[in-house]
Amino acid sequence: MFFIAAALFLPGCSAGEGELVLSDPATGEVYASYPAQEGDEFSVEFIHSVNKSPVRDYYQCRADGIWNTRCVYYGFGAGVEEILLEGETLSYGEDGEMIVSNIDNRLDPMILVVGTISDHTFRMGEETVSLRDLCGRSSKVLFTYQPG
Repeated sequence: MFFIAAALFLPGCSAGEGELVLSDPATGEVYASYPAQEGDEFSVEFIHSVNKSPVRDYYQCRADGIWNTRCVYYGFGAGVEEILLEGETLSYGEDGEMIVSNIDNRLDPMILVVGTISDHTFRMGEETVSLRDLCGRSSKVLFTYQPG
């Protein structure tokens, strides 16, 4: 699967809280950071280049890194999971989406590239961010979870 992402800068974290940091893997420049605690979830959505339908990947911050936990999509295409791995489950949502759960895949490192064809949207809590607006097309983004 392809994963694309970035976020807004929110200054400071409260005591005991960690953060999700998005940076340029080559230069170390911080694109953004979000207050985050272990177990917090974020997602990245894009329009699949072949089947032209939305794909949303969900991630979870854990003490040992960032884990991909599930994927929601509406049609098969290159890079979209077609065969379930052991422990994964497939279910269907009310509007026909396919939901692959229990993915439990640690991403080490989690480096994403902002798309060139469709915009990518980062969501965490109440925040929704256009990744093109934040980082620009083709920007590489390293996601790092730093526990508090």
